[in-house]
Amino acid sequence: MAISLQDQLKKSGLVDDKKAKQISRDKRKEAKLANKGKKPKIDEAKLALERTRAEKVAHDRQLNLEKTRKAEDVAIAAQIKQLIEVNLIPRDGEEKFHFTDANVGKHIWVSEEQVDHLRRRMIAIVKLADQYVLVPINVSDKIAQRDAAAVVFQAEDLSDNESSDDDGFYADYKIPDDLVW
Repeated sequence: MAISLQDQLKKSGLVDDKKAKQISRDKRKEAKLANKGKKPKIDEAKLALERTRAEKVAHDRQLNLEKTRKAEDVAIAAQIKQLIEVNLIPRDGEEKFHFTDANVGKHIWVSEEQVDHLRRRMIAIVKLADQYVLVPINVSDKIAQRDAAAVVFQAEDLSDNESSDDDGFYADYKIPDDLVW
């Protein structure tokens, strides 16, 4: 068994118990002061674990946002479909009405009365799946609030721009009643 230097000094009589305790206290104080000056050890494993946890939380938050957006899109599509199905105006007629959808010329067969309503902004054309249907103008406004791309044709509101510059030039020319483009 090894005897400490302090015990050896006590046996030889060079140091008494009181002095030995004082020396051990001084050593502990020096050790504490030395430890206070040191920075705590950084545990790399804990840092890596925290980093991966933070990345996982951010990834999960992003996935939840995407799921929420998809659910909102599905809900909006269902609302639009319901608005169209409830307020559908049946098309019947032998007159072609031309309009554009995504810069592609299209046409539907409607009655003369429906053509007049389309031009006077009383009804509008909306797209349901791959079909074009007629709905009242107030319904098309509600649909446009949810998805503007679903409203294919809606006549311009002429009450705002009645005094157009072109109207003055073309005022002398009469438009034939039977003109269909």
